[in-house]
Amino acid sequence: MSEIKKILFKDKEDMEKCFSIRKEVFIKEQKCDPKDEYENEEESIHFLLTKNTIPCATARYRKTEKGIKMERFAVLKSQRGKGYGLEILKAIINDISTTKCTKYLHAQVQVVKFYEKAGFKKVGEKFDEVGIMHYKMILA
Repeated sequence: MSEIKKILFKDKEDMEKCFSIRKEVFIKEQKCDPKDEYENEEESIHFLLTKNTIPCATARYRKTEKGIKMERFAVLKSQRGKGYGLEILKAIINDISTTKCTKYLHAQVQVVKFYEKAGFKKVGEKFDEVGIMHYKMILA
């Protein structure tokens, strides 16, 4: 059974697990520059999904001038296709459900359909963010 834990930056041990997943997915797999990957950590609310105590997925959200931005969704390659991305997305949506502002994310083009199935709508044109094409998507 999977477990999702809400984490603050001060929770160093759990943050290291989140960072480890993000390092695998964004830095090693997608070749993102580490200086672009690790920002706004202290002001974000992080989530960690574990299966039988093994860290499998992470994501976070933070308040911006445009609303609440959900970001850094990462599922380890070996754990994809098991529904963990949707589980962690639902946990975040549930956590911010009572907040009265725009809820949005920047989706890599290859996962737009995943977010559409979860209730997000594309807004605007495709754009480059750290060398990867994205669409802004708003939770309907």
